[in-house]
Amino acid sequence: MKNNNLYKKAILTSGAIFLSLFVNAQQLTKLIDEALANNPEVQKFELKYKIASEKVHEVNTLPNTEIGVGYFVSEPETRTGAQRFKVSAKQMLPWFGTITARENYVSSLANAQYEDITIAKRKLIASVTKSYYNLYTYKAKQEVLSKNIVLLKTYEILALTSIEVGKASAVDVLRLQIRKNELKQLSQVLKQQYLAEQTTFNKLLNRDKKVVIDISNELIIPVKTELIHTENLEVHPELTKYDKLYQSVKQSELLNQKESSPMFGFGLDYIAVSERPNLNFNDNGKDILMPMVSLSIPIFNKKHKSKTKQNELKQQEIIFQKQERLNTLETLLDKAINKRISTRISYNTQTKNLKQAKNAENILMRSYETGTIDFKDVLDIQELQLKFQINQIESIKNYYLQTTIINYLTK
Repeated sequence: MKNNNLYKKAILTSGAIFLSLFVNAQQLTKLIDEALANNPEVQKFELKYKIASEKVHEVNTLPNTEIGVGYFVSEPETRTGAQRFKVSAKQMLPWFGTITARENYVSSLANAQYEDITIAKRKLIASVTKSYYNLYTYKAKQEVLSKNIVLLKTYEILALTSIEVGKASAVDVLRLQIRKNELKQLSQVLKQQYLAEQTTFNKLLNRDKKVVIDISNELIIPVKTELIHTENLEVHPELTKYDKLYQSVKQSELLNQKESSPMFGFGLDYIAVSERPNLNFNDNGKDILMPMVSLSIPIFNKKHKSKTKQNELKQQEIIFQKQERLNTLETLLDKAINKRISTRISYNTQTKNLKQAKNAENILMRSYETGTIDFKDVLDIQELQLKFQINQIESIKNYYLQTTIINYLTK
């Protein structure tokens, strides 16, 4: 029967833990969605991407058509008559595939900028999550302090009663009152810190700083740690951005090769001719129409050779930049994993210490029933309990902050 009760209690405890984690996740997910929809930094990167994408239409054009008009101040005489004015038009055409190469290059730049949106969203999720857990920490600490202040009031009543029967001194009461005042001061400081963090959080969601945030009443460290997919680090947006930048340099070189090719053009000249007076012959005053073909050859192409060399160097630079960033991210991930393990160890230690401090408190209270109690010991035990409770909250916060870093790097 006793085993059945223990079994039921374990099931209820596990269910409560799961429910707490689920509700917290739901609250945080809702807030993150709001931040992603409203945050101005994300919107800024989205607009930058749209601008970069629109440039594809900008480069899908031919060179300007050249049109010229000339008037002969001194009309040159020809066999068919005097030339009066001249109209010309010319259209240059780039080498085959040049326009497509430009489009591909601009598209590759836009693709690289799209990664900025993904990175900004990931960083925003991490910032919102960290701020949320900071708010939880301030709130949880305030609740612990409130409970300890109530406990000190109870001890104060006991001390006053003990004074009446001559088993305590006024100094004991003063010690308890001083300690209570310190906790009240700390509680007020935490309240101000909470308000400052609330402003930070609300501004991440781009809303009024005074909006009240629904914070989970209780967070716990899960019994089992989720599996970390370290292989996902290889395809992190901060790294894939370098791959896309590398591709943009390749497209830049293809465009450079196309632009180093000749350009050809078509044109037409029209010259108006006046009739020669007092003469009658064929083609008298006949206007001149002259089709033209032109070719632009980049004989002095040091510019394109230099750009080819620059592109080669840029590709090498991007390779080194990516490797450097990968090393940094791997270091951050390893630190976060180990710190999270450390916080779990710390939490478990504080839990054990708190249990022992509670036992010590119970012993002291039983001593009071027999007429002997040292209120200095009571204060020492109360201070230890508060220390362990605060350390527990810090361990929970650090656990989830390290989880946030891990999620940023591997999700």
